[in-house]
Amino acid sequence: MDTTSQGDGPAPRSRREIREAAEARSGRTTRRRSSTTTPRSRGRGAHAAPAGHTWVTRVTVLGSLAAATIAVPLTGAADADERSPFDLETAPTGPSTLALLRSGAETPGTAAAIAAAPRERTAETASRSTNRDPLPDCDPSASVDGSNGQLADHSLCDLWQSGEKLRPDAAVSLSALNEAFRARFGRDLCLVDSYRSLSSQYSVKASRGFLAATPGTSMHGWGLAIDLCSKETGSAEVYKWLWDNAPAYGWENPPWAQRGGSGKYEPWHFEYRAGVEEVSTWR
Repeated sequence: MDTTSQGDGPAPRSRREIREAAEARSGRTTRRRSSTTTPRSRGRGAHAAPAGHTWVTRVTVLGSLAAATIAVPLTGAADADERSPFDLETAPTGPSTLALLRSGAETPGTAAAIAAAPRERTAETASRSTNRDPLPDCDPSASVDGSNGQLADHSLCDLWQSGEKLRPDAAVSLSALNEAFRARFGRDLCLVDSYRSLSSQYSVKASRGFLAATPGTSMHGWGLAIDLCSKETGSAEVYKWLWDNAPAYGWENPPWAQRGGSGKYEPWHFEYRAGVEEVSTWR
């Protein structure tokens, strides 16, 4: 007779129960390992992000360098002070004369300075300038002999700027204007052109086309016209001073060259009015 009671120990388990218990323990271990390795996986993912970030940063830097390269000027600023303002290859400097004339002020048909300045004062100013002999070798009473572009040597006077010449009376008047200009701006008036020989007129016509007068008709050929440098027409302050004061010395931008005039717009072109009225019509 078996003397062991049924409550003294666990009941025997079958093989199936033992196998299921082992599989259950194995499953818990697998899940525990999985949860343990998840942060490592996340850690590896967190370290992967900077690689993409580095790639984006490199692209951004390269793009910035490209933009900076494009922004750099390809050529240096040319000094166009001594070049003609009607040279189409000349880069404009400062405010343009066109912008000045469109700034709201109406362009007078005749410069207001002529009416505003008393003739006696104008004569005095010119006389004082002449007495300082800015052109000591120029005789304003010399005869003017020759034709357009073929004036005699005694009919031309050298100006302060090397290579530039004008008819004697025009030269003396322009020199008086230059004296006033120097007193105001501390330097001489800059000229691109003055008297043009006939051969020079043909050369200018060939190179400038419609911007140049027909050879033999230009006031440059009579020694009665000048063209200003771009640093004069490109400065609003300088050009306004010339517009207001040059007529008091006999020099004006002719009506045909003004905005809305009968000819090409040429703010750099000034003529000695008294001389022009002797050989042609002021228009």
